[in-house]
Amino acid sequence: MKIALTGATGNMGREALLELSKLQNIDKIKILVSPTSAKKAEMVINRCGKNKNKIEIVFGNITSLTSCKELVKDVSYCIHLAAVIPPRADKHPELAVSCNENGTKNLIIAIEECNPQPKFIHTSTVALYGNRNYKCAFANTGDPLLVSPLDVYSVTKLRAEFAVLESNLQNWVILRQSAMLHTNMLKDNMNDGLMFHTCFNSPLEWVTAHDSGVLIANIIDKDSKEDLSKCFWKKIFNIGANGRNQITGYCTLNDGFKIIGGTTKNFFKPYYNATRNFHGVWFYDGSELDNLFHYVSQDVKDYWKQTSKKFWYYKFGKIIPKKLISKFAIQKLFKDDNSPAYWYSQNDIPKLTAFFGGKENYENLPKDWNNFNLLAENKTPEGKTIDFSKLTNKKNANLIDYGFDYFKQDSEITKQDLENVAKMHGGKLLTKTFKTGDVYATVSWQDQDGNEFSAKPFTVLRAGHWLNPCYTSFSWEFDRLSKTDKIYSQIWHTSHNKDENYVYFLDNNFNAQIRMDK
Repeated sequence: MKIALTGATGNMGREALLELSKLQNIDKIKILVSPTSAKKAEMVINRCGKNKNKIEIVFGNITSLTSCKELVKDVSYCIHLAAVIPPRADKHPELAVSCNENGTKNLIIAIEECNPQPKFIHTSTVALYGNRNYKCAFANTGDPLLVSPLDVYSVTKLRAEFAVLESNLQNWVILRQSAMLHTNMLKDNMNDGLMFHTCFNSPLEWVTAHDSGVLIANIIDKDSKEDLSKCFWKKIFNIGANGRNQITGYCTLNDGFKIIGGTTKNFFKPYYNATRNFHGVWFYDGSELDNLFHYVSQDVKDYWKQTSKKFWYYKFGKIIPKKLISKFAIQKLFKDDNSPAYWYSQNDIPKLTAFFGGKENYENLPKDWNNFNLLAENKTPEGKTIDFSKLTNKKNANLIDYGFDYFKQDSEITKQDLENVAKMHGGKLLTKTFKTGDVYATVSWQDQDGNEFSAKPFTVLRAGHWLNPCYTSFSWEFDRLSKTDKIYSQIWHTSHNKDENYVYFLDNNFNAQIRMDK
């Protein structure tokens, strides 16, 4: 059996390649590699040891349809892990468009032309859910996709996922990756202001790169031995940790700093980090994949133990004064253009508004931890006492009203369900006839602005997609839309005031802009 893999040199890709190379029934793994990444690819291949001879490099680029056709030729599966992610996507948004959006569309075209078609595994992202807080900490795959304003990465992944859902692929699956712990995470975060985007009280569910790689291999292994069409293909899943590793942004930083004998409070101040516009959530349905493929073996503690063992020199941080580390390792990043401190120095109103609600809100953030409330310390941002352990229990989850019984079987979905969901969005169902349960039939809808669009009921009800300006332009208009969209409002207004009336957008050079909506 031959399989194809994109993104083999990435954090998840190299772990997937290693695990896939161990499978007995795989004869060849074709990986798409840019000529500029040849040395990196060689290192990744060498990790596979005695199984490295199974790996065949296809030199090319995902932005080339010709390269994609060569990659998927004569394979049984195509696993798509390639993506331009932050902070690179922030620095070079045009690359995110080329790879994440256009590259995925190239793969779809290439596979659609194959006879027979290989099965397609598309890796999406938790970033599609946008900003979440304790008021709506848990998400299902059908939750509305309110991608964070000014985030090109999220938008390009949104459009890519929509393209997969609305394609003519015969067998596909979409896996939305959670926050991922990988070998180079600590090092990468010390080179860019991206770490300051992490809200201290954001819910984050972590899965290690190792476990993600095991998942991919287990999917191929199990599907090649038995028919998973009824429970897996043409579905969408969250790559969760099966109830484990559900913490906050503050806890995540805290766990990392323990390696050098400190805490988040030793190195950060409350005003360093954004208060909204991040993308993290706990998965209500995060156990579904693990129940099928049994891939979760590591927790956050395991990850940090491995990290401290591999990067043994971090322990020397314990003897360095905490103030010096903060000054020369953390505060130096204030000058990075991905940092809130930099935005403030440049009077970047669009980003200060998106991430803090405005310049004044940024200026008024507490300067010390005594005046900042943390969920991890059993306090809501508003100062109310809360039991954090109960908050992470999905039995207490505050799920949204989808406009229909979300937990009914696909075969039971009716025309009335479609009409109800459209009405909740402020739009309508235009198709006159619908056969109960035919969730993959293309139907016509009208959004609240009167625009007509086509999408399968599965795309709307099970994957959370609903037409808005993000699908066709870099324009985020959720302030306006959420005033009449009852599904959007349940999420958006947990972190945005109802009287906010901004349109966030990017100009032709990807510069952040903002205007008051008319």
